Amino acid sequence: MSIEETPESQLASDGMQPQSPEYKGSWVRIVVYLALVAALGLIVWKIYQNNQTAKSQASSQSAALMSRPVPVQVAAAEQKPMPIFLTALGTVMPYMSVTVKARVNGELEPVKFTEGQEVKQGQTIMVIDPRPYKAALDQAKGTLAHDEALLKDAKAEYRRYKALYDAGVVSKESMEADEATQGQYEGAIESDKAAIETAQLQLDWCTIQSPINGRIGLRLVDPGNLIAAGTTNLVVINQFQPISVYFTLPEDQLPQVLHKLGAEKRLAVDAYDQGDTQKLATGLLLTADNQIDTTTGTDKLKAVFDNKDQALFPNQFVNIHLVMEERPNALVVPSAAIQTGVDGAYVWVIDTDAKGVQTAKRQTVKIALAEGQITILDAGLQPGQKVVVDGADRLRQGQTVTASVAKQRGGQTAGQGAAGQGAGQSSGGPFTAPNAASRPGAQVDVPASGGNRKEDKKEKQ
Repeated sequence: MSIEETPESQLASDGMQPQSPEYKGSWVRIVVYLALVAALGLIVWKIYQNNQTAKSQASSQSAALMSRPVPVQVAAAEQKPMPIFLTALGTVMPYMSVTVKARVNGELEPVKFTEGQEVKQGQTIMVIDPRPYKAALDQAKGTLAHDEALLKDAKAEYRRYKALYDAGVVSKESMEADEATQGQYEGAIESDKAAIETAQLQLDWCTIQSPINGRIGLRLVDPGNLIAAGTTNLVVINQFQPISVYFTLPEDQLPQVLHKLGAEKRLAVDAYDQGDTQKLATGLLLTADNQIDTTTGTDKLKAVFDNKDQALFPNQFVNIHLVMEERPNALVVPSAAIQTGVDGAYVWVIDTDAKGVQTAKRQTVKIALAEGQITILDAGLQPGQKVVVDGADRLRQGQTVTASVAKQRGGQTAGQGAAGQGAGQSSGGPFTAPNAASRPGAQVDVPASGGNRKEDKKEKQ
């Protein structure tokens, strides 16, 4: 008998029970889920393994790069005489300036100067047609002669009437009338003399003379024009030798300047060009204004320069260095070496061990004055120590480096003196431009950061 023909009761008694389709489907789903989880785990593991491999390679590469010496440029800290100064922006002004105007009316004759020439005080520079004023002077002299003749006649008549009065011939009134007439003529003569002086003064004013020593400017009126007294500007004369520079300082710096000015009476002032690199002239502080400008909180000061070489010109803008102190043994480094961190200013110092290996060390410094390309230190370094001026952005504590000496613009290595220099010239260190004749250390010439670009590119590759 077949299975189909077997009764269910018999199948149940034999222990064979039919399986439902839902039961089979659940096992299939479980197997599929387990396969997906295993595949996902394999993928995650592969990703993790790849990341770890990449990190390991990056760490090894970074360690290799960090172990390679970093090329840097260095300069030695120097000890030399240096000024401690205050800085300000100044304007050059003539020591004296005169706008020449006519004091009489008339026609301007050909001028007696060349535009831009140096003139002396009292030198004739212009002439106004003097003929009308000479005629007025002659007329005043004629009037004086006429009144003097009348006075002479009045005196003679007075003497006659006085004699007749003494003889009792004429009355006293007649004599006093002649005496009064004599007084009138005397008064007229004094008035005539004053008129002559006025006419002579008007005639003298026709000749215009320079009131000061200085340089004459461009002619403002051409010859042949009619000049009005006191209204027409003819020419401007400015005094160049000496010359003045006006500059301002904040009110908190004013007390120390006034104290120095009162104690020493002489404070040196150096004028530099707009780039604050080339010294133009050296002068002395004359005085400070007697009040502070409340709108800016600054006070105006005036310095005087001999200006023998005429390096300063009116209305020129200059950078002022007001020297407050001269340090005979100041420690100076290039400003490019100064870095700033959370602990303040620091520099990277290069140390060389017994095997000749050069390493970078971070050294905290105390700055006394930072101006332009040079910085004066109060503490933190010793003379001769080498500091990094280029390449400091890739350094870390203990980093191995290959150091090269920074060069000046003139091609001379820092710290080497120029051969054959004359007495009194700079030794050609890293802070003084070649052939500088200014105050020691006043001019600085240090290569800018980023000058070793080729080595940087090779390092990155």
